[in-house]
Amino acid sequence: MPDGDLSATALSSDNMQRVLIDACGWVAVVEAGINIDIALAELIGPAEICVLPAVKKEIETISKNGGNSMLLPLLNAKQTIVEADAESGDHPDDQLFDLSLKNKWRILTIDRYLKHRLADAGLSWIEVQGRKRLVLLD
Repeated sequence: MPDGDLSATALSSDNMQRVLIDACGWVAVVEAGINIDIALAELIGPAEICVLPAVKKEIETISKNGGNSMLLPLLNAKQTIVEADAESGDHPDDQLFDLSLKNKWRILTIDRYLKHRLADAGLSWIEVQGRKRLVLLD
């Protein structure tokens, strides 16, 4: 997948689904040893992993502070950077929620507060279940 810097509106309109990754979701995927490409393809079909700069910064911090050494290399190999709109706020969860709401993109997360927000808005998300597989929650 491309490693580029794209705005949400600049993404192509192919049939590949975009999945936003939040930091805790990415950590859970890596720690579980899940092959993200295969797991997403089986769950929702072809998917493009999208990461906000603020989320990437969180993952870099986790990695530097004793997190799994594979967090960044795996993310860098699979990501497409997307920018949040200015009105989305500064917090990564607000930015993720706003992009999900505007574009109907799913978020891979295990953050219970973010999941509650998504559920309240009628949005679906993907999470790691049982430290071994991805599940889609509508």
